[in-house]
Amino acid sequence: MTDAAPTARAPRLAAELLDWYDRHARAMPWRTGPAARADGVRPDPYRVWLSEIMLQQTTVAAVKPYFEAFTARWPTVSDLAAAADADVMAAWAGLGYYARARNLLKCARAVAETHDGVFPDSHDALLSLPGVGPYTAAAVSAIAFDRPETVVDGNVERVMARLHDEHTPLPAAKPILTEHARALTPPVRPGDYAQAVMDLGATICTPRNPACGLCPWRTDCAAWAAGTAPELPKKAPKKVKPTRHGIAYLARRVDGAWLLETRPETGLLGGMLGWPGTDWVSRDAALPDDAPPIRAEWRTLSEEARHTFTHFHLRLTLRVALVPMDRAPCRGEFIPAPEFRPADLPTLMRKAFDLARPR
Repeated sequence: MTDAAPTARAPRLAAELLDWYDRHARAMPWRTGPAARADGVRPDPYRVWLSEIMLQQTTVAAVKPYFEAFTARWPTVSDLAAAADADVMAAWAGLGYYARARNLLKCARAVAETHDGVFPDSHDALLSLPGVGPYTAAAVSAIAFDRPETVVDGNVERVMARLHDEHTPLPAAKPILTEHARALTPPVRPGDYAQAVMDLGATICTPRNPACGLCPWRTDCAAWAAGTAPELPKKAPKKVKPTRHGIAYLARRVDGAWLLETRPETGLLGGMLGWPGTDWVSRDAALPDDAPPIRAEWRTLSEEARHTFTHFHLRLTLRVALVPMDRAPCRGEFIPAPEFRPADLPTLMRKAFDLARPR
């Protein structure tokens, strides 16, 4: 690290960034832009919270259609709290990290039942809600309520690492970068400032080929001066992801109905619709014993359904069968063809369906 960003220059840096944001703020369906805020329009805490949950480990481009669909269907937090679990999980399908959807419902119901449908406006009160961690509490309190909280996501970490030429690798650098961000957070317009730093990282201070010539902080950037910006932030080497495997059973009844089950609430894809299957075990272990959910003449497809989760790769062997009307399953239930929507399945299960469906 070559620079500590003296507190004395923090107000100037914040003012310069806010001036840049006023001219270049990205338009987002969940955002109240700087001009509207200046006219007294206040952000909707529900929309801010919903967007922050959706954006965790997910791109803006992927989130936009989901956000618009959710807010059209459930325009208030009370509407979402009253929704059926299955409907919300189906609407979330494809967005990934499904624990977020379960926590989304828990939090919406806590706000509806404990706070009369009104989000609390302080960091500590937000932190008490289900599924709300330090980052989300800081983001909602800053963006929705203009509290001077420090909001640090991957974009902000990158901006801070470059501004201060910080070479400590992530994740060890997180507390250092958070302190840098805290020192720069202004008491005036902290909500706009939080979004401005994130926009700077997303559009100018990008991971590759940063557009330093357009950056409002270029002359104060220690990494730009040192010529090290493209290599920051440093990251510790990633661990090699292991591979697991298992079996999924795709049974289709002669009338076109598909056999599905709701996965257990806990664990990966918890609460989502899916194909009955075996446990997922280490690739070094033998494939789990067959445990078909219904008696049938099963055949194995030549292709596997492959998917990568945060911590491992998965390869699913697919067994398919056509079963008669009078055959009852020991697991799951048949979903009639008119009611079955592949889009309600999580990505892994949809991959399996795409390989198994009749051509």
